[in-house]
Amino acid sequence: MFGMGWSEIVLISIVALIVVGPKDLPVLFRKVGQFAGKAKGMAREFSRAMNDAADEAGIAEVSKTLRAAANPVQTGLDSVKKAATDFTKYAPDSETGKLAQERAEAAEKINKAAAKRASDRIAAERAAEVEAKAAAEAAAKPEEPAKDIK
Repeated sequence: MFGMGWSEIVLISIVALIVVGPKDLPVLFRKVGQFAGKAKGMAREFSRAMNDAADEAGIAEVSKTLRAAANPVQTGLDSVKKAATDFTKYAPDSETGKLAQERAEAAEKINKAAAKRASDRIAAERAAEVEAKAAAEAAAKPEEPAKDIK
């Protein structure tokens, strides 16, 4: 705020002692202290209100963007650090790991069901071939003439 040293404070105190008098000097200092406290409180409140208004207006994001544009190397390093931190926090036993395990189990069930259907189809085709072969042999065999029984 103001750059006041001890010598200025001593000079002001001596002048105040002469002008105001020793009897009213403590009252004066008390009033000056209260005034300074109120002034600091008002300044603090004003500063807080300005910061809140800037946050609502998005000034913080704009300033972050400007800092990133001014120093792209640091921004790149920050991004790499963030990515590395995120990568070290990765736990394969989390939801992603569970989901991958469920997908693997489902794929295994699908493969087993497909293999069973394929083997059933092959067995059915072989049975059909055997029946067709038997029918062809039966058709190719000459019929024996019926014998008369006397």
